[in-house]
Amino acid sequence: MSEGQIILQPDTLWERVKKQTNYALNCGALLSIPTEFEFIEQNGVKFLVRILSNLDRKNKAKKKQQKQSAGKDFNPFLPYEQDLFVADISDTHVCILNKFNVVDYHLLIITRDFEEQESLLTLADFAAMWACLAGIDGLVFYNSGKIAGASQRHKHLQLVPITFTASEPQIPIASLLASAKFQDSIATIPGLPFVHAFAKLQPEAKATLETYYKLLRAVGLGVGDDNGKIDAYNLLVTREWMLIVPRSQEHFQSISVNSLGFAGALLVKNDSEMQLLKQHGPMTILKEVAMTVNS
Repeated sequence: MSEGQIILQPDTLWERVKKQTNYALNCGALLSIPTEFEFIEQNGVKFLVRILSNLDRKNKAKKKQQKQSAGKDFNPFLPYEQDLFVADISDTHVCILNKFNVVDYHLLIITRDFEEQESLLTLADFAAMWACLAGIDGLVFYNSGKIAGASQRHKHLQLVPITFTASEPQIPIASLLASAKFQDSIATIPGLPFVHAFAKLQPEAKATLETYYKLLRAVGLGVGDDNGKIDAYNLLVTREWMLIVPRSQEHFQSISVNSLGFAGALLVKNDSEMQLLKQHGPMTILKEVAMTVNS
């Protein structure tokens, strides 16, 4: 098990991200999706809910990709678009911009060689993650499998800056984390009404890998089948902590939920989905797509 040789100088990452974002926007490689947002409170959490303003560019680009792939499995990361490239992280990972970003400066930490998105995270994955977190105080998340909201099969972690909006300088669920109930090194959060596990982190890849395995076992996910695949889950990581949530389904009715939902940030496609979310409540929706405590 190898961490990989780290190439990235973390203190250069933020400037690289800003420079490449400007370039990619100007040349048309980066297709940011405009949104409006509002806050919806439930169970003491101010959920950030974004509503898409225009999906036309994304839909047109995806149709073009499908036509180019001519029915074959299309992998946008092999090769990745050079205009989206930010930095070499290690001999196993690179960092690129998310082509269809909703959050500004949304990064993808991708493996150089193909690995399945449903496979277990590795020492090299966490080493690359920490190299990026050393340069950007961000939220890293991993959608393990389609049911968890993954849209690509090629393994990729994602990173967004901690400040989701100018008015809210922290992750929406941060208000719940102080109440964590620890048993040894693993905790549950009383305000989260679904199966999950939470732990504090040290900024080191081997220790993070060990914590990751502990969290998997704590929620009953084990260590995978012969191909290293396990049931779907969402993973959230900051410089301070890690949270894992097993998944039961991808959608609540028409609303898709990925890892960011469990950070307190949801996305809806139109007004009818916004009304659906308000009717049921964002925490209720998370409970429906996760695992119930007694299941």
